[in-house]
Amino acid sequence: MDQIRVHSPATVSNVVCGFDCLGFALSEPYDDITLRLIDEPIIKIRHNDSYGLPTDPDKNVAGVTLRAMLDAVDEPFGFDVEITKGIKPGSGIGSSAASACSAVVAANELLERRFSKLELIEFAMAGEMLASGSRHADNLAPCIYGGFVLVRSSQPLDVIELDHPPLFATVLHPQIEIKTSEARAILPREVPLAAAVRNWSNLGAFVAALSKGDTELMSRAMRDEIVEPARSSLIPGFDDVVQAGLGAGAVGGGISGSGPSMFMISASREAADGVAAAMSEVYSRTGIEFNTYVSAIDPDGVRVV
Repeated sequence: MDQIRVHSPATVSNVVCGFDCLGFALSEPYDDITLRLIDEPIIKIRHNDSYGLPTDPDKNVAGVTLRAMLDAVDEPFGFDVEITKGIKPGSGIGSSAASACSAVVAANELLERRFSKLELIEFAMAGEMLASGSRHADNLAPCIYGGFVLVRSSQPLDVIELDHPPLFATVLHPQIEIKTSEARAILPREVPLAAAVRNWSNLGAFVAALSKGDTELMSRAMRDEIVEPARSSLIPGFDDVVQAGLGAGAVGGGISGSGPSMFMISASREAADGVAAAMSEVYSRTGIEFNTYVSAIDPDGVRVV
């Protein structure tokens, strides 16, 4: 096999109380990538979308990721990559992670699964470094593993797959862009100890709630006093949208990644659809165009199609 096509899902990271360590995969939207082995040790990239992303492999997330893999393989071949992005860059739902993960998973399939999932994430972190200036894996890990994951450590990389009950996500994506690097720049450099204690207590409670299927505890644990207060000012209508989602029966929610997308978690598809209607009604008052998605937590991550 010298050609393969994969779909790479959007992801929600941070999940309120799990900054840079917690994330889950969505079933939509997703990127579509076709990758071919070629006999030259180079990387060629084409984009079939309107986002104007660079095709220079040294400036493209997928290109940088594949270069990291080729350096590890050290064999005289390369890749021709055709990308159709369904996840808008700067959306806060793992657009750069989807590009990086689709590239390495597709390449690994052509290489007869030479690398483990952890090794693929290591390669993909080179792409995230290009996109955001940070080697974080809270979008990469759920994109490759699927489901809910906790990144216990990035150096050395340690990813924990989390048990969880059936859950559904509602995502509202305002059609504005917030760059991850800019959203990181506004974060506080020092954190009061009391706030830190409350945040890691909430994260522990949230993981326990997932394991037990305790949505009431999950709701109590979805609190953040450090990152979300700093970033919410970048998203018009944030507080009103979250309150609308909670009022419509969501378990909890907040900013997806660095924003501007906002997410809510619900215990059923019916509830998630109602949450989407409530969030949409409120956000339409801002006059900003937006998209909404309702999705089960995707169990598979990047998949061959």
